[in-house]
Amino acid sequence: MDLPGICFVGCGQICAAHVKRLRGRGRFWFYSRSAESAERMNRQAEGKGVFEDLDAALNSDHIDAVVITSPPEAHARQTIQALKAGKTVFVEKPMCLNREEIASIASAVGDKPLMVGENYYYKPSLTLLKSWVDGGEVGKVERVKVRKCTTQVTVDWRSVHGALFEGGIHFVALLSGLLGHVTAIDSATFPGRAEGGPERHAFLKLAYGDVRAELEYSWDTPSATRGTFQHSSIEGERGRIVFESNGIYARMSGAHFRFSFPGLSDLMGYRAMLDDLVECIRSGRPPVSSFERARADLETVFQAYEIGGLALPVSGD
Repeated sequence: MDLPGICFVGCGQICAAHVKRLRGRGRFWFYSRSAESAERMNRQAEGKGVFEDLDAALNSDHIDAVVITSPPEAHARQTIQALKAGKTVFVEKPMCLNREEIASIASAVGDKPLMVGENYYYKPSLTLLKSWVDGGEVGKVERVKVRKCTTQVTVDWRSVHGALFEGGIHFVALLSGLLGHVTAIDSATFPGRAEGGPERHAFLKLAYGDVRAELEYSWDTPSATRGTFQHSSIEGERGRIVFESNGIYARMSGAHFRFSFPGLSDLMGYRAMLDDLVECIRSGRPPVSSFERARADLETVFQAYEIGGLALPVSGD
């Protein structure tokens, strides 16, 4: 096929980053509630034009795929509209806000791929760690500890959502990619949360079959390195893996010693994720970061909030 026609819905910083990585691999159109931002992005990207409303984009024969980079409150509605219009859909994480929206999206899924922008499924570090674990390098895995704690000031729509929902879900995905589905949440605590406010620090104890995992993620912990060079670990019967939590490097000790920088050229997995998107548009095959995976990861967050006595995100679009 010719270069696919892609309409970006929402024209902020995330849109600009994806446009940059997809340059030369598609023909771009833009839609935003702010016509000015859509026009500006179209000029910067040397795009084909802008749409005045989403329906016009979805009814256009020029558009093969829709990339949704709007705030999460709009994700479910826009995703459902695009799926019903027969478009391939990429929606940024979090895919939506609650179980009701998940069910509505599930009802709209058809033949076209629905991809969720969870870049951690594409990180080179996950590929490396999984190859070591699946290859039996450390024996049977018993325990996993993941920690990423720093300070982060949130503005606009991000300020109303919790750290686990907005950022920690990346590490929920990392654990799922490594260990499979969560089978139980043993505990979920949210230290330091102000009464009535969103959580900024989460500590979860999770079970993946007979493997126990701990996840600590926060936006309220001072870090001289801004969250870099913090370490996570995988404990096996015959060895141990320690890895920099962002994926910069990993070290294995025990029966074998290995040290690796798994992929600095695509550290966060964005390039591989968008490679997958382009292939999904062209071939129609399912993506790695699928609706089913996003649903399972969100369910882990929702259950953690319920266990911890926190309210679930609500629709506000």
